[in-house]
Amino acid sequence: MKKSHNTVKHLLIVFSALSIMGCKEESKEKKEAEPAVTKTIVPENLKWSERMMLSEIERFPKASKLDFVDKPRWSYTNGLVLMACAEVYQRSNEQKYYDYIYAYADELVGEDGTIKTYSLESQNLDMVKSGDVLLYLYPKTKEERFLRAAQTLRSQIDTQPRTPDGGFWHKKRYPYQMWLDGLYMAHPFYAHYTLEYDKGSSAQKAYDDIVHQFDLIQEHSLDAETGLLYHGWDSSKEQRWANKETGTSPHFWSRAMGWYGMAMVDVLDYLPANHPGRKRIIGYLNQYAEALTKYQDETGLWYQVLDMGDKEGNYLEASGSSMFSYVFAKGAHKGYLPETYLASAEIAYQGILDNLISVEDNGMVNLNQVCAVAGLGGDPYRDGSYEYYVNEKIRSNDPKGTGPFIFASLELDK
Repeated sequence: MKKSHNTVKHLLIVFSALSIMGCKEESKEKKEAEPAVTKTIVPENLKWSERMMLSEIERFPKASKLDFVDKPRWSYTNGLVLMACAEVYQRSNEQKYYDYIYAYADELVGEDGTIKTYSLESQNLDMVKSGDVLLYLYPKTKEERFLRAAQTLRSQIDTQPRTPDGGFWHKKRYPYQMWLDGLYMAHPFYAHYTLEYDKGSSAQKAYDDIVHQFDLIQEHSLDAETGLLYHGWDSSKEQRWANKETGTSPHFWSRAMGWYGMAMVDVLDYLPANHPGRKRIIGYLNQYAEALTKYQDETGLWYQVLDMGDKEGNYLEASGSSMFSYVFAKGAHKGYLPETYLASAEIAYQGILDNLISVEDNGMVNLNQVCAVAGLGGDPYRDGSYEYYVNEKIRSNDPKGTGPFIFASLELDK
């Protein structure tokens, strides 16, 4: 009887072990069959402006490393994205956006107002752009270092080398050259600073100077046949890329035109209503918008080289298309452009969503087909040819595209 009892006990132990093993195997198989749950980083119920800004913060936790750089730096791309971030903060009132902006200035501006990685000696207009961040933060924080840093950038404008007729060189290392890019890099800051801190005759002189830069670009870079503006103009006509008669570069680069349009609509935020140059800039903006609509693709987008959409190698480019959408929308909303341009902006924006935006499983938003960089001259030499523009590196989420995309999204309330 005892033997039989032990046998039963042994069988029960074996059965239990087999059952546990079976359950474990079943549980393992069930676990393997279930798909892994992806953590949502960017909620899809937000507007595109906030979705892209959250994606940028995730990609670049430090705003000082925007533009895929390894070390913190003071540059124009930071100012571009951070001022878009300021608008997102204003709409959402989410503290993380303000903190992202503040952390950039806090890291790069010393207690004495010196700007890390910035060189006044380089006389580089690009470096003025992030001054917008300082003008944004100083009234909120009253930290004197931010004002002193802004004053340093303003002093650069006073010493910037100029062409014989008064146009700012784009950089000291690019002598006698005005680029469309430079109008956006320096002049919204120049106008904003003037409005806040200059008075009387000094303010009048500054406003006159700002308008003069737009007058010069129109005089020297505008192509009468197309209504488009060439990327650069060399007053000395010595550059290899410069037309020996006109001094202009050979082609109409989408992003250069985008910078110029953004410069116009943003400078008008600060130029006094009674300044005679205001009417001229609005006239330039209307001429600009009319020309661009002739080259808008059926997708709503624009090509890298604006007037050569049918040429091999050309492609629909994201940063220029985002900039034009923003310029048209803001211009129409402010009354600078006819209401019809709001429709053009909407078509362009939808074209971006349909063709150039992708969303990852975690909600991260990507802007694709952005020209990484393009310029003129330098070493290795950039000749401004068609082949040069279409063969420059293309990448996703370049801040020169994501910043304008956020601005366009905000202007269109998307």
